[in-house]
Amino acid sequence: MSFFKKKASEEPVKELTAFVPGEVIPITEVKDQVFSTKVLGDGVAIQPAAQVITAPCDGVISMADEDSKHAIGMTLNNGAEILLHIGLDTVSLNGEGFRVFAKKNAKVKRGDKLLEFDKKFIEEKGFETTCVLVVTNSDDYSDTEYISGMKAVQNETVICRF
Repeated sequence: MSFFKKKASEEPVKELTAFVPGEVIPITEVKDQVFSTKVLGDGVAIQPAAQVITAPCDGVISMADEDSKHAIGMTLNNGAEILLHIGLDTVSLNGEGFRVFAKKNAKVKRGDKLLEFDKKFIEEKGFETTCVLVVTNSDDYSDTEYISGMKAVQNETVICRF
């Protein structure tokens, strides 16, 4: 008889929900060749209807760009690594119009606020506000299903299944 119970291991992440509300499109329709040709990995994109980015699942922040503030990386407990990239070519804004709440190595839960962006400001500067989710190690997850072609409700609509 054991007096010590083994801690129940976490269920591996099986799905990602919309990290921003809006129209979900296939990554191949993103107006940026790096994303549309899947150079960084496979994924999905959202034409945002709001300005707050939330965690699409539980995970650990692996990267929070403190300078340009336009991208967040997460490592999931199933081994998947995801990149949330806000806007196209927005790195050149040098952080203007962005506010990051996530800190590197922080554990986050689905729905936690990660980043905020000023959609109007970014568009006035001539940039697209398309928000992209890329599984950067997607070659390791060939059975992954990316779901698009619908309006997504933030933190509810499933956009990816492992």
